[in-house]
Amino acid sequence: MSRKLLAVAIAAVAVVGYVGYQVWLSKQSALPPGIASGNGRIEAKLVDVSAKEPLRVKKILVDEGALVERGEVLVQMDTSTLNAELTEAKAKVTSAQEREAAARSSIVRRQSEIDLAKLEFDRYTKLLESNAGTQQEFDRRKSNLDIQKASLAEDEAKLRTATEEVEVAKANMATFQTRVDDAVLKSPVRGRVLYRLAEEGEVLAAGGKALTLVNLEDVYMEIFLPSEQAARLKVGAEARVTVDHAPGRAAAAKVSFVSPEAQFTPKQVETKSERDKLMFRVKIRVPDELVSSYLERVKTGVRGVGYVKIDESAQWPPFLQNVINPPDDPTAKKAVPLPSK
Repeated sequence: MSRKLLAVAIAAVAVVGYVGYQVWLSKQSALPPGIASGNGRIEAKLVDVSAKEPLRVKKILVDEGALVERGEVLVQMDTSTLNAELTEAKAKVTSAQEREAAARSSIVRRQSEIDLAKLEFDRYTKLLESNAGTQQEFDRRKSNLDIQKASLAEDEAKLRTATEEVEVAKANMATFQTRVDDAVLKSPVRGRVLYRLAEEGEVLAAGGKALTLVNLEDVYMEIFLPSEQAARLKVGAEARVTVDHAPGRAAAAKVSFVSPEAQFTPKQVETKSERDKLMFRVKIRVPDELVSSYLERVKTGVRGVGYVKIDESAQWPPFLQNVINPPDDPTAKKAVPLPSK
């Protein structure tokens, strides 16, 4: 009988201890007034690397999982036909420029002839005034001057046409050059290759996708808040992001978006009873410098909790003050590394 009583007493102590521990934990994680929270996931937008026009894939330079930088060449398309058209376009530019140069030379020569004809006309005018010349010769010289002026106007028109032809030829060449440049597919963002959707030798249609990237320049968490909290929240407000696999560590962030209209909370975020309520979507953006410091460890889809200040004077509780900082941040008091996988 005493053993049974002892076992009951031990069990009672264990239950009381467990309940006390849970109460202590709840107090440790309790949020002070002015701070709201919501469940969410680490997310990043997806970016497709696509062909602008139908071409054959010549070479793919990255595989799935590769980390790429903005502007890095990822895919090279076969541009044999485009290169031939570009060469032809360059030849047309050269030909048009030669015609333009010839027109300019003709104008210079014509201007010299006009100057000479005008000089002779002026001289003969004086001779005619002194009765030393004939009217017939005067008329001939005047006609010659008029013809030279008309020819100059014609040459100037030819120059304008030649100049326009040069501009058109250059525009066509630039178009072909752009098409050749666009056939070299570069990363529009710093990110990670999520899917490789094409293989070398495959012909992609216009808009055909070669790769899909995770945009690591815009890492964020979305949470949902009720209207009374969302109404007090401002874009740019301080925020904290925590993930389930690293309790006790938080990343300093900012509120980058507060939805102007309410919606039903998505199924994956809350329980069914919570989804029945209209909530406001809030986007918490993780700073680029922090993401850059831990690119190899950033994983989208990781679940966690987002915290936001709806009152600027509110103080973060202790469990949200131990923030993760970039290792090279000179203002960081204590850099806490992300947990290794």
